Amino acid sequence: MQLAHVVSLTPPVRAAGDEGIEKVLRALRTHLSMDVAFVSKFRQTDRVFTHVDAIGIAPLKRGDVLSLEAGYCKKVVEGALPRLIADTSLLPGALAIPETRALPIGAHVSVPVHLSDGSLYGTLCCFSAHADLSLGQRDLAMMEVFAELIADRLEGDQHLKEERLRKHRVICAALARAQPTMVYQPIVDLRHGYISGWEALSRFTDEPVRSPDVWFKEAAEAGLGLELELCAVEQALAGLKALPAEHYLSLNCSPQLFLSHRLRRVLAEHDPRRLVLELTEHCVVSDYQALADAVAPLRARGMRLAIDDAGAGYASMRHILQLRPDLIKLDMALTQGIEGDAQRRAMASALIAFAKETGSTVVAEGVEAVADLVTLRKLGAGKVQGYLTGRPMSLTLASHWQVPRMAEFSDPALP
Repeated sequence: MQLAHVVSLTPPVRAAGDEGIEKVLRALRTHLSMDVAFVSKFRQTDRVFTHVDAIGIAPLKRGDVLSLEAGYCKKVVEGALPRLIADTSLLPGALAIPETRALPIGAHVSVPVHLSDGSLYGTLCCFSAHADLSLGQRDLAMMEVFAELIADRLEGDQHLKEERLRKHRVICAALARAQPTMVYQPIVDLRHGYISGWEALSRFTDEPVRSPDVWFKEAAEAGLGLELELCAVEQALAGLKALPAEHYLSLNCSPQLFLSHRLRRVLAEHDPRRLVLELTEHCVVSDYQALADAVAPLRARGMRLAIDDAGAGYASMRHILQLRPDLIKLDMALTQGIEGDAQRRAMASALIAFAKETGSTVVAEGVEAVADLVTLRKLGAGKVQGYLTGRPMSLTLASHWQVPRMAEFSDPALP
């Protein structure tokens, strides 16, 4: 069965709330024992079927377009037809509509869908091939309630689309202005006090002012996560030549970036032995084997893998066990105040012992107090990163940075 004058288009991209609306349609259609339930959106001269639920093969589908003049919907909205028609054969106005006989339509219920500002979105409709004299005002009242529920969901979807578009524009503007810029924080050998590497960290000067993690989160939500990450990696790598040749550079990467062939192309021109790729604890890894396979060629060439934020949650433990990193970075929640906290010391000691057993190096992050540094060195941590040994800084400053002199780095009494 085909509706007259229907144009079949490529179905629109499914919005976040589409599944919820289709569940509402199915519940409504099932309750009323109808064959088809749909939502149509009115446009200037036509209407598009945005959501459809039906028994078996439907005479229309999501994305189809029909003239506003065809069918029942416009006539119901204008009052030319009643909202509830239990038997179309008893109504001359319904019999005059070609689709009544073509489909056929024996019973029809339709109500307008109004948005919160009072504007007409379109209609919510149900119909069946046979008349149904059991339909009554309670069914119509229920349709109207469902129409309000659907309107709420539609507006929520529209808000999400508008928000995604806003984020897309903001991220595109940042990329056009070569954002983010990079700063570099030293990673220092705990026993001797010399710099062994640098972590490249993103900074954004564009409005609105917010932390880098929010920028990357919104980029991902806007579909530009990889573009922003790659831009950050490229900006960071541009400074590698300015850093001493014996220093490595640590780059933050999401699982999606690891799996992207684009990352390998960006890294191809650089010495992999000077690179460390960091996977944060907060990243969700859906397929560890695929991630390990993607990293394996890079590691075979000498690049190292680090797991960031270890000790901050269960995910970091899974990352460590599944990916067998070269470096394990202790989260600042574990290292700050460790000198006076037995539980922190026990947790850090366990991770350091694990690292020694598996051949990994431990980097203690967020260290700001000498007492914590001494404790971490006694526990056997290999490297330290934090404000105590150097804040994030410009590339110019990093290329000449000297670690502050501290007796703890050369104290023979310490292990």
